[in-house]
Amino acid sequence: MGQQAKMIVDKDFVVGKVDERIYGSFIEHLGRAVYGGIYEKEHPEADEQGFRSDVLELVRGLQVPIVRYPGGNFVSGYNWEDGVGPLSERPKRLELAWRTIEPNWFGFNEFMDWCGKAGTEAMMAVNLGTRGIDDARNLIEYSNHPSGTYWSDLRRSHGYNDPHRVKTWCLGNEMDGPWQIGSKTAVEYGRLANEAGKTMRLVDPSIELVACGSSSRSMATFPEWEATVLDLTYDTVDYISIHQYYGNPKSDTPNFLAQSVGMDAFIHTVISTADYVQAKKRSKKKINLSFDEWNVWFHSHDHDSKLEPWSIAPPQLEDVYTHEDALVVGCMLISLLKRADRVKMACMAQLVNVIAPIMTRNGGGAWKQTIYYPYMHASLFGRGQALVPLLQSPKYDSSEYTDVPYVESVAVHNVEIGEVTVFAVNRSLDEAISFEIDLRSFGPVTILEHIVLEHDDLKARNTEWQPDNVKPHASGRSAMTGSGSIEAVLSKASWNVIRVKLQP
Repeated sequence: MGQQAKMIVDKDFVVGKVDERIYGSFIEHLGRAVYGGIYEKEHPEADEQGFRSDVLELVRGLQVPIVRYPGGNFVSGYNWEDGVGPLSERPKRLELAWRTIEPNWFGFNEFMDWCGKAGTEAMMAVNLGTRGIDDARNLIEYSNHPSGTYWSDLRRSHGYNDPHRVKTWCLGNEMDGPWQIGSKTAVEYGRLANEAGKTMRLVDPSIELVACGSSSRSMATFPEWEATVLDLTYDTVDYISIHQYYGNPKSDTPNFLAQSVGMDAFIHTVISTADYVQAKKRSKKKINLSFDEWNVWFHSHDHDSKLEPWSIAPPQLEDVYTHEDALVVGCMLISLLKRADRVKMACMAQLVNVIAPIMTRNGGGAWKQTIYYPYMHASLFGRGQALVPLLQSPKYDSSEYTDVPYVESVAVHNVEIGEVTVFAVNRSLDEAISFEIDLRSFGPVTILEHIVLEHDDLKARNTEWQPDNVKPHASGRSAMTGSGSIEAVLSKASWNVIRVKLQP
């Protein structure tokens, strides 16, 4: 075998503890994410509340720890009161962000009930586009205050005696974007976010707050936006958000597979900007990152441009993912883990139907897209301490990036159960790569399994009728070559999960 790579990891060289919320996701009132996705009252597998039980089963399989709601661009024009109380009294509204009709059959309390059934927590967003401080304080009082006030008692009258106790709150969404309803300059947004956050903390001091960062690395105001917003909100917020999507519209697969190199740089720049503001303020507080929108997104662009406006839950942003998309998602997950010291929350956008790992047909089945698998593997096996990866790999240049390693990898040490998991992507489209993993600092180890996601066709997809066209197997080639050293073969264009058991 020609190409060889090597990674050394040491149990004492720790990037940081992986916050389980790094494996979060996102549900927005967009397309069929809600209606036809997690909620479809007439579906044969709907439960008593209209939640699709087949979708819940697939969501639980991912062990999603937190889900962001209700947007997204949707939240900047949303009146949350429209989605609570008796269904018969809820209004239908023009939804301007995505030019649909919002019937409000599913709202805040339904989402909280769904979270309970899915085994996840809520990350709520407040509307700082068309609304502001007063709306934010009313919503958190409705959600989190026990009783004895107008809004908390209104919640109780809706059948929820106990407060929802939502911990994590986003102060708006992508407020730098000209597409956003009520978009603002950094100063306008920073001032509003700070005052809204202060007011919300007066209602519930225990909450965590996320300020809007730039909508993407390509924004003209990046990273000045982060510097200004954090300068105005530093003492109030806990996180700055970060959003990025990647695509392959020119069918340049080597460059597509290299996109996580740009993601690494994006994360580094935001951390550096936050630390600059910390130094400027002489603060002991450190701002962490919430990468609360990330994924591959480009397949559906042509379809969405042809949609007629003002229907209920039309199919929007329904990317049908390929094997190569799954490899990029795997690389993005590795990027998140490599900065687990500062990326403490992340949300794959989104969870069902809309640029999502789970797809459904209205009235029909639910199935796993190709990207479901790396997301699932990372969530199941990537809990613990992310270790510093000392990686040597052959490299290549793409149309955008130089010195792209063919092998991308990171290891996570789960101290509680005595396991180390190595995640690795082979970006080479032509050949397998021999991968030596040096784990000698852990002492004797045993290989539990080597999971591989591979396919001869980079454009292979899963569908309702062929749901297992692209799926992982546990027949990866890896073997012990000495005390604590593993020799693995990474198939060309593959996602790999190598699980190792430590001896007591």
